[in-house]
Amino acid sequence: MQVLDEYLRAVSGFKGTDDLLDDGPPNPFLISVLPRPIRSLPTLSTYEVKGSEGCQKDDLGKASGTSQWVEALERYLSPTLVHYAPMVRAAALTCFAGLTSSVFFSLPDSKQNFIISSIVTAASKDEVPSVRSAACRAIGVIASFPRISARKNNLEELVNVILSNTFDTSVSVRITASWALANICDSLRHNVGTVDAEKCPTIDVSPLSLLAECALRLTKDGDKIKANAVRALGNLSRFVNFSDGNPIDSHSDSCSEVSLKSELKHETKREAKPSTSSSWLERMVQSFVSCVTTGNVKVQWNVCHALRNLFLNESIRLQYMTWAPSVYSILLLLLRDSSNFKIRIHATSALAVPSTREDYGDSFADIVQALGHALEVLDSDQDIAASSFKYRKTLAEQLTSTTVHIFGLAFPEDYENFNGFLTKRASFLEEWLRSTYDNIFKFASSADTKDIFREEDGDSLYAKDCLGSYTVNGEWISSQDNLAAYCIKPETTTSVKDELLQSKSNILRAIRALIEMYRYGNHQHLVAKFENLVSQIS
Repeated sequence: MQVLDEYLRAVSGFKGTDDLLDDGPPNPFLISVLPRPIRSLPTLSTYEVKGSEGCQKDDLGKASGTSQWVEALERYLSPTLVHYAPMVRAAALTCFAGLTSSVFFSLPDSKQNFIISSIVTAASKDEVPSVRSAACRAIGVIASFPRISARKNNLEELVNVILSNTFDTSVSVRITASWALANICDSLRHNVGTVDAEKCPTIDVSPLSLLAECALRLTKDGDKIKANAVRALGNLSRFVNFSDGNPIDSHSDSCSEVSLKSELKHETKREAKPSTSSSWLERMVQSFVSCVTTGNVKVQWNVCHALRNLFLNESIRLQYMTWAPSVYSILLLLLRDSSNFKIRIHATSALAVPSTREDYGDSFADIVQALGHALEVLDSDQDIAASSFKYRKTLAEQLTSTTVHIFGLAFPEDYENFNGFLTKRASFLEEWLRSTYDNIFKFASSADTKDIFREEDGDSLYAKDCLGSYTVNGEWISSQDNLAAYCIKPETTTSVKDELLQSKSNILRAIRALIEMYRYGNHQHLVAKFENLVSQIS
């Protein structure tokens, strides 16, 4: 079965779905100041889970691997799913965790229904934990496919069985069930933001509350489960409307309803009525704060992502939230004390999300000073683990980006809250801003910058040469048509040249904000110094 599993994954183009968020910098929310490094091309399976319906097709228009999957289902998987040996049943279910969206939806409806029925039955009725765990993992993969969310009955079935398995006495089952729960929430979040109004599901109050209550409960479990629970809450917090008394999808008005009528006795006994959105907003934040202090590195990393999603929720007005200072303090704690550069990168990225000075409230000066200190000591930090060293450049860029953004929002009267920081660090700030601009100018002055574009999700760069060929993240592509194989649509890309011009504007805005604060503090010599800097780079 293991050989069959590897074979099916190979012919399907499956590249893995574990920890999809683990290594990539938070590009979609990076406020560009420096050109971001060209990274390796995201795998096709990553696009599968995040929304693509698959790009690989054979000459007959079917997804690669379809015929092999049909044969495997008929000849091998059907009998092994009911085999007397638990190890064999678990191995058969593991094969389903290697499906891609394109292959799954290219299968006949009868085969799709068989797969869903098999994993649901195994997850809910098999007596062996390893089998239930394998079934939950397969559900976590299939529930991530965008079109599954539009299938009311399938989504209801998968959600119910996963919620039920989060109560399992076996830790291994709860781990994979919580992973599947986070994937389901991620799929709902993605579909709310990207699917056409006619196709996207409305999320009813009751199922959203069930998902949230389940994830909140799991934040008190072990670290592996806790990390998945935090990821689930972060995904929910991105799209739930917290402006009224009920947690509803803010995109729901024009969508058809999905009624996930849960039959879970555990959940309905504990929560007879759906809790209000304001109630579980407060509990979410409390869980995030608690998880930072009690969880491991992966939990902390997921908290940063969750807080960034929370900040991006347009129904939340941070300046009115009593918990905002505590959340900012947690992010600053991670930025200052974490030895893991990825955590520091994502904590810094979350701090860059608020778009107005009012959003930062009384924490504004503390945030700016913490960012400035982090920038100042980064090059002199000698206690860097070997595994973190490769992230130093990305951290420096994210720190620069976030600090420029926040400085640009400052009011003149903010000078009073800095307790001498601006005057004591004036020389450093001047040199840092000059160096940042110089780096942009050098990159923008290169001859081919005008032909470099960024794909809309921020992950891929592609360049067009004089012969009409393309280079995607350093890999030569023969024509524009072949860009589709990388899920890149040229019409939705942005010019890196335009990004750099915007970066220059951001730097000038930050310098002018500094000038006004120095003027407010009556430091005319510093006003003159930074006005000279503006004249040099304008």
